[in-house]
Amino acid sequence: MAQPETNPRPLVDKTEELPPSQAPKSGHDRFRVLISHRRSKRVRLWLVIGAVLAMLVGGFLLWRYLAGHESTDDAQVDVHLYPVSSRVSGYVVKVNVDDNQYVEKGTVLVEIDPRDYQVAINRAQADLASAEATARSLNIIIPVTSVNTASQLSFAASDVANTGAGIAAAEKQLAAAHAQVQQAEANDIRAQDDLARYKLLVDKQEASEQIYDQSLAAARASTANVAAAVANEATARQAVLQAGSRRSQAEANHRAAQTGPQQVASSRARALSAVADVQQKRAALDQAELNLQYTRIVAPVSGEVNKTVVVGMNVQPGQQLLTVVPLDQIWITANFKETQLKHMRPGQRVEVSLDSNGRTYKGRVDSVAGATGPVFSVLPPENATGNYVKIVQRVPVKIVLDAGENHDRQLRPGMSVEAKVNLR
Repeated sequence: MAQPETNPRPLVDKTEELPPSQAPKSGHDRFRVLISHRRSKRVRLWLVIGAVLAMLVGGFLLWRYLAGHESTDDAQVDVHLYPVSSRVSGYVVKVNVDDNQYVEKGTVLVEIDPRDYQVAINRAQADLASAEATARSLNIIIPVTSVNTASQLSFAASDVANTGAGIAAAEKQLAAAHAQVQQAEANDIRAQDDLARYKLLVDKQEASEQIYDQSLAAARASTANVAAAVANEATARQAVLQAGSRRSQAEANHRAAQTGPQQVASSRARALSAVADVQQKRAALDQAELNLQYTRIVAPVSGEVNKTVVVGMNVQPGQQLLTVVPLDQIWITANFKETQLKHMRPGQRVEVSLDSNGRTYKGRVDSVAGATGPVFSVLPPENATGNYVKIVQRVPVKIVLDAGENHDRQLRPGMSVEAKVNLR
């Protein structure tokens, strides 16, 4: 067992370091001063140690905070601007909004004189009514034409058959008349021969005059019969010719009747054309009604208006009249350095600080652009030429605000903000 020191270490006299005005006057005072001085030195040591530990803890916390956050002041408020233009030409009779006025979606902003377009609607309605009447009449004619052409074709076919039968009968009559002529001629030859023979007998007084007179009468009758038979043959021949003419006329009528289906098809085509004309006129009426609606120009979205139109302007289709800024659809475009994107992901929380009012808005990372900012510029850099110097590029990051953050609409497109992303 160690023995305690019998001769304790003497106290170092520090009183000599004190200024003469503070030097102790007695031994007891001198001892008290030494104890106080040692105590103050120990306190200073602990203070230094505490300060160092605080600095280490603060540095660690600062490093941890900075390692878990990325921030940039290269950020601004963005929005899609909605240009409002006219779809028809005309005279502006009314402008219902002022500059920087907030309007709701569907609000009538500008009104164009509608009278010309109302007249166009009336004319289109009249054209449509006329086309519909024409189409109805043609649709009624089609079945009538079909029935008429069918009956005409049937009648013409039967007429051709009848005229053919008439020709056959006339030819038979002609043959019979020709046979009668031949028979009459044969009878006349025999009668003339008998007359000549009886005349010789009378001259020789071998026959009576009465027999000669009978032969003479028979010869004259046979001659008349020949003439009658020839006349009958001519009549029969004329009848054959007339029957042939009627047949030719019937065949012509039949050929004309055979064109009936084509006439029906033509009528049906005209009816279809009339129906198409009705559709065209109806489309023209729809267009006229649309043009009348276009005379009232409405807001496509809710937002503030910036107008360039006044009453009295004659506007043309496509001419921009107003611009609507949808303040409820804004987002933040923060251009982070490419070295800051290592741990940045969509959905991470973001704090956005606005300089104009000092407020901090809450949001989240929506997406990271597919290319750096210079790629979208008019004249992108060309690194393949000249001397190359590596420059840290910036990549646009889209940040959307939480619902209700911009309820007072103080965030305006183009404002500069500072974005701080929490990477954890």
